[in-house]
Amino acid sequence: MENLNCHNFELQSINGDEHQRLVCLNCGEINYKNPKIVTGSLILHENKFLLCKRAIEPGKGLWTIPAGYLEENETVETGALREAYEEARAKIIIDHLFSIFSLKKINQIQIIYLAHLNDNYFAPGIESLDVKLFEYKNLPWNEMAFPSVRWIFEFYKSYKNGDNLPFSKED
Repeated sequence: MENLNCHNFELQSINGDEHQRLVCLNCGEINYKNPKIVTGSLILHENKFLLCKRAIEPGKGLWTIPAGYLEENETVETGALREAYEEARAKIIIDHLFSIFSLKKINQIQIIYLAHLNDNYFAPGIESLDVKLFEYKNLPWNEMAFPSVRWIFEFYKSYKNGDNLPFSKED
């Protein structure tokens, strides 16, 4: 959407498309309302998981893995590396694709990698109040910011029990 002042959208049927779309009555631009892509990583270090306590809404004060929206012109892997650094000042190495969540209720696709720290350093970034390593048995289950964070750890247990990657889930 180049000229935001131009747009006067109306829902219309479009030739060759099975869905109605928002079309600008002034210039004809089509606003495709596609899902947002979230990328992140489940980071391991010495058999512990790196979690961030959120400094922003939604979920302020709750724990999550480093993750966030993919930026324009960014690969999913590069976005996961960036999010780990922005939220936890962590430099990571991506090991494998871990999980994909299709969350139609919130219009998101979440792509999560299994990763490990490149070194021992991590610290809260601007979007985090705190960053800590947790053993699986000490995870803050009742203080997790999003259902998908709990799913990731449930999938991790399945992964350790021999289930194959990647995992997927739809809401």
